[in-house]
Amino acid sequence: MSHDDFQVEPVKGLPEAPPEGEVILWQGKPDWWALSKESLNLLWVAGYFVFLAAWRFVAVVDLMPLGQAIWASVPFLILGGITCGLLVIIAFAQAHYTVYTVTNRRVAMRIGAALTVTLNLPYTQIGSANLDLRKGGTGSIAFDLLGDTRISYLVCWPHVRPWRVSPTQPALRCIPNAERIAAMISEAAEARVTTPQVERASRVPSAVAAE
Repeated sequence: MSHDDFQVEPVKGLPEAPPEGEVILWQGKPDWWALSKESLNLLWVAGYFVFLAAWRFVAVVDLMPLGQAIWASVPFLILGGITCGLLVIIAFAQAHYTVYTVTNRRVAMRIGAALTVTLNLPYTQIGSANLDLRKGGTGSIAFDLLGDTRISYLVCWPHVRPWRVSPTQPALRCIPNAERIAAMISEAAEARVTTPQVERASRVPSAVAAE
């Protein structure tokens, strides 16, 4: 994991230029509206304030004229509108500053509106990928990491699998055409993992070889 200012990125979404042989297959970002609904529970929050307004109306309608009862409920709707507006702004900012990158060697995630963090997830460190597909083709792809790699849930939120805190599973959240991207990642990971890794053997010192 690396920190970098995305304003000086040599390649959009990546902290440094890809090494020779690495090819970018896809780049994208979350759908901000889907992110606001699924990650920030926008519709549930809106429904909660509507419920409070209705409860307030029912509680006072027998105690005052109808017009006054309605006005007594309006503050809950106003507060709910402000809260939902803030959630939409947060979701839009998160989506705007996020760049997901899929290459033939790794998945990279540049995330964070205030604190920018770049996660590099090589296919050799990914145990499995889980697709959560929603209506309209948007969905999230969560990665189960191998080894002792640990990622902070709070730092990476909302780009994580919900309620998976230990271990945290980083995720490509609310991306369009999620099924196609998941298939692309699966093919690239399979090709990468099955490719033999050739390393140059160190030369044996002549004095040792003579023995």
